[in-house]
Amino acid sequence: MKLISKSDIKNILGKIPLTAEAYWYIRTPGKPLTTEFSLRRLEKLLPTWRQQAEAALAARPKAGSQKRIFIFGTLRYWIEHAALLSTALAGQGHNITFSYLPYARWQRPMDRFNLRRHNLYAYKLLQQLEPLVHIHPLLAIGTAPAQAATLPPALDEAVRLVALRDTQYTLQVEEVSQDSDLYRLRLERNLEAAQAALAWLQKQRPDVVILPNGTILEFGVLYQVARYLDIPVVTYEFGEQHSRIWIAQNAEVMRQETNDLWQARQDQTLNDEQMAQVRKLFASRQRASLWENFARRWQGVPSAGGDKVRQALGLDERPVVLLATNVIGDSLTLGRQVFSDSMTDWLKRTVKFFASRPDVQFVIRIHPGELITKGPSVAGVVSQVLPELPEHIHLVAADAQVNTYDIVEIADLGLVYTTTVGLEMAMSGVPVIVVGNTHYREKGFTLDPASWEDYFKTLEQVLADPVRCRLAEAQVGRAWHYAYRFFFDYPHPFPWHLLHIWKDLEEWPIQRLLSAEGQQAFGQTFDYLVGAPVRW
Repeated sequence: MKLISKSDIKNILGKIPLTAEAYWYIRTPGKPLTTEFSLRRLEKLLPTWRQQAEAALAARPKAGSQKRIFIFGTLRYWIEHAALLSTALAGQGHNITFSYLPYARWQRPMDRFNLRRHNLYAYKLLQQLEPLVHIHPLLAIGTAPAQAATLPPALDEAVRLVALRDTQYTLQVEEVSQDSDLYRLRLERNLEAAQAALAWLQKQRPDVVILPNGTILEFGVLYQVARYLDIPVVTYEFGEQHSRIWIAQNAEVMRQETNDLWQARQDQTLNDEQMAQVRKLFASRQRASLWENFARRWQGVPSAGGDKVRQALGLDERPVVLLATNVIGDSLTLGRQVFSDSMTDWLKRTVKFFASRPDVQFVIRIHPGELITKGPSVAGVVSQVLPELPEHIHLVAADAQVNTYDIVEIADLGLVYTTTVGLEMAMSGVPVIVVGNTHYREKGFTLDPASWEDYFKTLEQVLADPVRCRLAEAQVGRAWHYAYRFFFDYPHPFPWHLLHIWKDLEEWPIQRLLSAEGQQAFGQTFDYLVGAPVRW
């Protein structure tokens, strides 16, 4: 006779209404199940946040454009950040509903019994914000799992695509099986989130939905539900800059759509101070140093110069083509194909092309980000095509003591999918072929093929006369101008970065944010977050 496991028992109990909740009240009231989902710091701060927001609200004039806003978070860190944002917006007079899903990890299954205990733990803790903020658990409290409902076909398709991207993102591969346990887990969670969100949003129809990310996990699901219902939605994320936030309205923020910004400002000449800013930033990236409020080094070693890198890689005077890769499965590559099936597909076909071109030196620079990821390497993709590299093809490993900008210095042509290195090559006068749908594509300083035929035709044309194809001075200037707009205008001022929220709160508590000083510094960004049209 087969013994019933503890996990089986929990899954059975998890389907019986109120069992998990009764157990939580009796055995672990007020306590998290795991440190991964501990909201202790949030628990301590919520009363203070609420008090400060209510004081600011009481001092505000009653008139104003109050909006009904739905904010969603899942995973401990996003719940913390979204709760803070909800409180601040409520202190500005908006009618806020904060909804959450109580998952600690997106890639691991969790039995229903413990999930409901997580749910009640978070709910009781977040209730400290009521009635200032309305708390709505997306997973119903004290009930059995909802019966599977059929989503509208268009929405169902969108949710399945999110599950596919979740799987790609988690495994950091572009070719995944829909029969895998991970895909099935993500699809199950995403479908349940979509059904719950559709039911609530369809009935309540808030003025705006605010979501982190908006592309993957349940964030991507709720984005798709809001768009399906034609409810305005704002997505936000954080880059490497302190005190800055990326915002997109009715779009996925990770697509970094800059068309409106560029349309508004491309004809505005940069002044000397602005040019100095972007020059210093570019120089810091080359030197592998930190600069101002940027918290990331883009290279592991400082620049040593083009001559040194020629010697290090054994390059001669033949033309040099630099292919700068992204990390496979990175969120900035998924779904960005223009004509290829994926970045991997493009890599394979490009390597095959250059295998028959010994008149050219082909350098593949693997992204240093591979050192901190667990997915497959670009090196593996290359070896599938060419188990042994010919002498004219050079693979620069992620951990190689080589500065990418030294290779840029000697490059005659650049090839990129979506990496920002393509923008920087254009800033150096190097012609760049952009294959993925990245933010700087079609901005007037890159080569942007729309088909395989166009791609290989463009390659042949540039390789026939690389010197003639160097960017004109006006194009280089345009690339520098765009770089300023992207790095300094596209991010908006914002007080609390996700990665150092608690430190930022010491400088900008809710009380200070909601003061005249705080509104002067960040008020416009908060207006954009609730749907006011962005004024570039």
